[in-house]
Amino acid sequence: MSLTDILSPSDIAAALRDCQAPDSFSPKKFFQISGMSKKSSSQLKEIFRILDNDQSGFIEEDELKYFLQRFECGARVLTTSETKTFLAAADHDGDGKIGAEGMDYWYYL
Repeated sequence: MSLTDILSPSDIAAALRDCQAPDSFSPKKFFQISGMSKKSSSQLKEIFRILDNDQSGFIEEDELKYFLQRFECGARVLTTSETKTFLAAADHDGDGKIGAEGMDYWYYL
């Protein structure tokens, strides 16, 4: 399964266009534009599985900085500031990584 099986390719493209400039990425806005904020908890867990590049069950900081590239190969890398802000917002237990339960955060955006 791919992200385009869950999200509209045109919505993904619009979300990526919105945050092309460095330090312009807003998780809330990205999830709204891409349609992620309208998906069910089970669909978000599938998106999480796809984004978890090493299939460890967690999205670590190193994976998170490449978040946009998981949606489109040529997308930019998140800046250090964007990555740390994103991680802090979804890392509920402070262990430096996002577990599948962190997807609940994305669901309520």
